Amino acid sequence: MADENSKGSNIRIDNNPDKKVNISNIQKQIKKNPWIISTIVLGIVGLILLIMVFRGGITGNVISADIAGQRLVDFANSQGVVSTLVGVNDTGEFYEVIISINGQNLPLYVTKDGEFFTQSLIPLTGKAVSSSNTETSADIPKADKPKAELYIFSYCPAGTAALDTFAKVGKLLNNAADLKVKFFSNMHGEHEKQQNLIQECIQDTAKDKYWDYASQYVKKVYDVCGTTRDISCDKNESIKLMKSVGINSDSVMACVAQKGEALYTQDKNDADKNKLSASPSLVVNDVSLGASFDRSSEGIKTLICDSFNTAPKECGQTLGTAATTSTGSC
Repeated sequence: MADENSKGSNIRIDNNPDKKVNISNIQKQIKKNPWIISTIVLGIVGLILLIMVFRGGITGNVISADIAGQRLVDFANSQGVVSTLVGVNDTGEFYEVIISINGQNLPLYVTKDGEFFTQSLIPLTGKAVSSSNTETSADIPKADKPKAELYIFSYCPAGTAALDTFAKVGKLLNNAADLKVKFFSNMHGEHEKQQNLIQECIQDTAKDKYWDYASQYVKKVYDVCGTTRDISCDKNESIKLMKSVGINSDSVMACVAQKGEALYTQDKNDADKNKLSASPSLVVNDVSLGASFDRSSEGIKTLICDSFNTAPKECGQTLGTAATTSTGSC
């Protein structure tokens, strides 16, 4: 879980104000997103280097696995993310702590002094822990009409950034390929679940207009309601955006009430089938790339276009190469 604007940071678990944290930009990150549990930075090279020297963590004061696990759960709950401890494994340099959020198990890595945590470790020696899939475009079978599925949480910073670039590809290849956005967690709260259901139902009732909504969602809804976590804000801004792009919001909200849960449950089941845990994750022609893919519009377009038996003329159009998200995830 990573904030796309963060660089080389890690998150302190201990909330003691008397302890100094020598990590750049941490205060800015917390002010920008108080629900920092959902935006953990993956760029922890400096942390890994320190732990190679101090195997007990940065301070060297080793605590037990159970205490480290409970400390992480207590921190998550203090940030408004209801979680429970599932289990703790000793990986050598870290404790792998499995916590459950909204019924989904999430692995996080805690330094052995119980002071810091992160979602995944960047390999320096080939032995570091990583949950990334290793499939590449070469492993994707070709099809006459490829299927590409982007899995996200609707209020995950990295997920919404990937949605922004994926939407550009959706507009370009909408008639040539079967593209869909799927939602499989509402770990940020009820406003996120509502948005998940809204986007499920837009795709169900107004598929031809969905990419117009998706391409404006970040600025018109996420940026407005993301920090407030207000469910009314999410609903009102979503309806305003739907109306502006010609979507019948009454039909969408009726779908949310009548079949939104079923659509959402199906997507969560599909994510489990593909063994996905991170937002964003990409599946092309039933091959899971996990969170390891080029998230620029051009990168996503290339992945999909390479999976055609015969690529359509739209594949010759160049889209933006700059990704609007980091390699992080929720």
